[in-house]
Amino acid sequence: MSVLHLTKLLCLQLLLICTALLSTLTAQAQEIDLLLKGGRVLDPKNEINGIMDIAISGKTILKVEKDIPSSSAKKTIDLSGFIVTPGLLDMHVHVFHGADTEAYIANGLTSLPPDGFTFRSGVTTVVDAGSSGWKNFREFKKQTIDRSQTRILALLNIVGTGMYGRFEEQNVMDMNPSMTAHMITRLFPEILVGIKSAHYWGDFTQVDLAVEAGTLANVPVMVDFGEHQPPNSIESLFMEHLRPGDIFTHTFSYGPNNRETIVDEDLKLKPFILPAQQKGIRFDVGHGGGAFSFRQAIPAIQQGFLPDVISSDLHKDSMNGGFKDMANLLSKFMNMGLSLEDVILRATWNPAQVIHREDLGNLDPGSEADIAVFSLREGSFGFQDIRRTKIDGDKKLEAELTIRAGRIVWDLNGLSVPYWETELGKR
Repeated sequence: MSVLHLTKLLCLQLLLICTALLSTLTAQAQEIDLLLKGGRVLDPKNEINGIMDIAISGKTILKVEKDIPSSSAKKTIDLSGFIVTPGLLDMHVHVFHGADTEAYIANGLTSLPPDGFTFRSGVTTVVDAGSSGWKNFREFKKQTIDRSQTRILALLNIVGTGMYGRFEEQNVMDMNPSMTAHMITRLFPEILVGIKSAHYWGDFTQVDLAVEAGTLANVPVMVDFGEHQPPNSIESLFMEHLRPGDIFTHTFSYGPNNRETIVDEDLKLKPFILPAQQKGIRFDVGHGGGAFSFRQAIPAIQQGFLPDVISSDLHKDSMNGGFKDMANLLSKFMNMGLSLEDVILRATWNPAQVIHREDLGNLDPGSEADIAVFSLREGSFGFQDIRRTKIDGDKKLEAELTIRAGRIVWDLNGLSVPYWETELGKR
């Protein structure tokens, strides 16, 4: 073989190698549709807390690594100086919005259409807390769940008609553990993640029926234990009626004539609260329009008690009161002594575990790309409870960017878009 022929053969082989390498690099570049670069990533499940990049392909997270080249992505957003977390999971909302003027929360005007209130605070998944029961869940699914961009899961009310009205919620004959469990296990196991007991004026009957349904369906029960006169014993509730993994909501509510509080009138945490948490009772904030008081929360936190989940109890009567939105609520807890890591854990990975949906609340590669981006502002701020009292604070989270299933659904300050002058070059 001549030297010239050998040289040509080597050049051809080199060309083929370069072509293959270029094709591989091009494929990799096209594989990343969106690159979130340089933000401080907080992912409690995976113990990530540092400057990282997140690559998104289609609807899913491709990888979370340091220094992913911008050249490998179709679009890059510089998030230097921002905090990047899994999309928040708000475990207590009411979004069975409807126009039945006789209804309270189920298909009523007190519930809210979710997309108008979730993304703007970094929330990508909500759990409706018992607005519907087995008799009207299909209507809720058809008109709200199936039509919303927000991922909506639900706790099924032990009352068949859900939260239609206070009188209907007292109807023991409409509390059917078997039908409730069948709706969860046989029809909608991918959406229904638990059972709700709420607003009952009597003894433990409603709770016990809810727990019976929870046992049949192998799901947790959330209990709103107010509206009893005189108040029922929460120690008995925790230690005798609920199972490990069940949820006590409105943890920091103050209404001692209707519900027993976790902190007594001398501002002492009651001695059975920490043992109940150690037993496995999950304590949920459920702020709402009437269920969060600083005179409960601050002493409890100072005495070493932290809630397992921070949630909103979003509805018409809470959004313009002391609650505001989830970003404000997380900020409120930060200014009561919790760290940034503490509050993100309690609004992402913790609630995902409580409802047994470990596919959510994290940034695992391969998981759906639900991501929230926050700025952490420093200054002078005020935070309110539902009793029209306040605390001062020096830090506040603000949702800058929210991504749901790989799609940007909220962009407060235009982080993801070019300046308007770029359009001029297209002429």
